[in-house]
Amino acid sequence: MSYAALDAVRIARACKTALHVLETVEEKDRSEAHQRKTIMIQRIEALARAAAESKNNDQVITLTSEEFWVISQNW
Repeated sequence: MSYAALDAVRIARACKTALHVLETVEEKDRSEAHQRKTIMIQRIEALARAAAESKNNDQVITLTSEEFWVISQNW
């Protein structure tokens, strides 16, 4: 599995955009996969936001290629 260290501020922003896109899906069209994807992105966004607010200038988050792909497919 591939990993990458990415800028936490940019990832938090991308997650926020992805979550906004996922929210536009109508309630009747939300599948279990949609719910799992939303929860996964919410968790990544929370971790990225925490890293972005870090006081020790370590504003990096490590994502797997799969996590990055899920975010990038929804922004």
